Amino acid sequence: MVSLTQLEYVIAVDQYRHFGKAAKAVHISQPTLSQQIQKLEDDLGLIIFDRLQKPIIPTEEGMLFIAQARNVLKEQQKLLYLASKKPTGVSGKFRMGIIPTVASHLLPLFVGSFSKKHPNVELYIEELKTDTIIQELKNDRIDGAILATPLENPGLKEHPLYYESFFLYLSEKHPLLSKQSLTARDLDENEMWLLQDGHCFKSQIAHFCSLNAHHDTVFKNIHFQSGSLDALRTLVKNNRGYTMIPALMIDTMTDIEIRKHVRAFKAPVPTREISFVYRRDHWKLDIIRAIEDCVTESLPKSISREKEKSTKVLDL
Repeated sequence: MVSLTQLEYVIAVDQYRHFGKAAKAVHISQPTLSQQIQKLEDDLGLIIFDRLQKPIIPTEEGMLFIAQARNVLKEQQKLLYLASKKPTGVSGKFRMGIIPTVASHLLPLFVGSFSKKHPNVELYIEELKTDTIIQELKNDRIDGAILATPLENPGLKEHPLYYESFFLYLSEKHPLLSKQSLTARDLDENEMWLLQDGHCFKSQIAHFCSLNAHHDTVFKNIHFQSGSLDALRTLVKNNRGYTMIPALMIDTMTDIEIRKHVRAFKAPVPTREISFVYRRDHWKLDIIRAIEDCVTESLPKSISREKEKSTKVLDL
């Protein structure tokens, strides 16, 4: 008889590809985990994992079994979620991913109001890059995410939340500050500070400006790729060159800083679409709607909830 606990152990080994790490994740000893999976394989007459490989990998038959095991555990979680629903209000646990270039300026706007409006929701938030978020959604390790779209992934559903224009942040007295608005043709990759590889924001900028995505130097002997837009902003402010920043970042600046360092782009203005994304078969739709409502209600008036004709949504 296959138990749900055994299925959880199998999923853990598939996730970590290591019996020791999987055992630690499910809070049992490695021998116990190994024995339980061995017993399951013996009962089924099926080898789930090839233990001779390093790291451990599933067999072909094991991959099919693991996929079905994920479905079974998902249905169990759905039943438990429905059984735990309170008669009034939104409740339950929700694991949410968010890309770093959105997290630093969006989270402070809505987490406080969400906490007050929905005290019965346990919201776990983790900063992750886009590729990791897609994989985590696929493996059902997170319930939903806020990230730049469109992803064009048929297994995921996207609800656009807002459209965020890009601005150029320049070092003080930079020649381009003499212009009231800019175009991509004004930009030089030798003066552009970029985020590190793996950030969709970097890919969008490189595409818009026709830049070499692997370019990482403004000073000839300094190579730097940051994971933080705030770090790039400070770097530019105290040195030379420029970097692209999203509109929500402008909202944290003083009028003096904006005047000294920020310039907008001419239409069509480079813009990113920020959406809430989740698996099409996900069931915690009430929590998803609650998060979406809190996000859109918290946005400043300068951020558009709809795509405008004067903007160009950049590809990922």
